[in-house]
Amino acid sequence: MTTQKDDSKVPSKKKRKGLVIVNTGNGKGKSTAAFGVAFRARGRGMDVAVVQFLKPDTANYGEIRAARAAGIIVEGTGDGWTWTSKDINKTADLARKGWQLVQQKIIENQVQVLILDEFTYPMVFGWIAVDEVVDWLKHNKPKDLHIVITGRDAPQELIDFADLVTEMKLIKHPYEDQNIKAQPGIEF
Repeated sequence: MTTQKDDSKVPSKKKRKGLVIVNTGNGKGKSTAAFGVAFRARGRGMDVAVVQFLKPDTANYGEIRAARAAGIIVEGTGDGWTWTSKDINKTADLARKGWQLVQQKIIENQVQVLILDEFTYPMVFGWIAVDEVVDWLKHNKPKDLHIVITGRDAPQELIDFADLVTEMKLIKHPYEDQNIKAQPGIEF
């Protein structure tokens, strides 16, 4: 007597795919987690680039120093924090130029991991249309490219498009709750 194999219980072969990852929420750690991915990928010999949408190219924080020392390309396209902007129209223009830089990097296809740090803000502020970003990525992202997008208030359309979304939830923060200033090596 032969037994029939039940194929419904056999796991299907899993595919490889460049993921779109979103780190969002009001808690700390969105960019930190993205840089963790960058370091992990670099440790695997992958080429990695980071485009920071709020920080200027002159920023020299600890994560930027370490990333550059590890061979990770880091480019700032902003002019600082939006709430300190002296010319919000210029800040918006810089964000749009940052998006053009990202598009160029994607078309060039020279990296396997691309971090778009603080990229939700230009979308939330209406400087870059969310549907434009999602549509462009759908049609132009190489199938093996991993993209990590960070920032608060990720738009629902971006969340729906992403393969992995993590929300960092603020429970307690030393700056907010204990009047402790930002600490080198932890915050910057």
